Amino acid sequence: MHQETNASDLAIVVSGVSVRYQLPTERINTLKEQVIRQITRRTVKYNEFWALQKINLQLRRGDAVALVGRNGAGKSTLLKVIAKVLRPTSGRVWVRGTMAPIIELGAGFHPELTGRENIFLNGAMLGFSRAQMAKKVDSIIEFSEITNFIDSPLRTYSSGMQARLGFAVAAEADPDVLIIDEVLSVGDEAFQKKCMERMRRFREQGVTILYVSHALDSVHALCDYAAWIDRGRLRYYGESQQVVAMFRDSLEHDADLAETQRMQVVRVPRKS
Repeated sequence: MHQETNASDLAIVVSGVSVRYQLPTERINTLKEQVIRQITRRTVKYNEFWALQKINLQLRRGDAVALVGRNGAGKSTLLKVIAKVLRPTSGRVWVRGTMAPIIELGAGFHPELTGRENIFLNGAMLGFSRAQMAKKVDSIIEFSEITNFIDSPLRTYSSGMQARLGFAVAAEADPDVLIIDEVLSVGDEAFQKKCMERMRRFREQGVTILYVSHALDSVHALCDYAAWIDRGRLRYYGESQQVVAMFRDSLEHDADLAETQRMQVVRVPRKS
């Protein structure tokens, strides 16, 4: 665990962050159904679902921290809150410096624009002028390895090509904080290694990295620290090796419990 940290050393502070969704108990498939309900004054009942509950987290400048947890645990929701694309129900987030988030496949891209045009669009969203992006565009295209398709509409790209382009833009942004969801998992193995090498270079440059991955070996390779998110709560935060070991033990325990329950199914005897 971190020792006491001065405020000037902090890159990200998450303070008491909770996110609540209201889920309808009945499925409304069309806008017509919604209008009919409004006309007839039939109310829709909702259940509350807390995607995150009172998350407190601090990252120092230059830290590389992984978020681990099961699917649906709240990892991606937390990234979206930190990236300021999702407003929390309660709590606050503070980020020091420029931030480059890669949190959702195709986020910040327009499907009808070409890859080249989307580079300039994404760059503008990161705060760069067109002249600044013009100096970066060739290296972005080279890194993405989609030269033959760069002037084709993004809607013609595979998910892997979109991920390549998104990471290539972020790689040239020189951010203070890099936030990465598991979008890199859609790329081929060679490109994943290339991205990991680029993230190691970011680390050497003192960039703060927040990284979500189910590939726990990559967590060991890249991150010194890890935060285990479980059912919307921060279960544990500490050195990555220890947190990953605890998380793996939990997965194995749940798998063993499920197998035991399956084997203990009581057979109901047939009536004579």
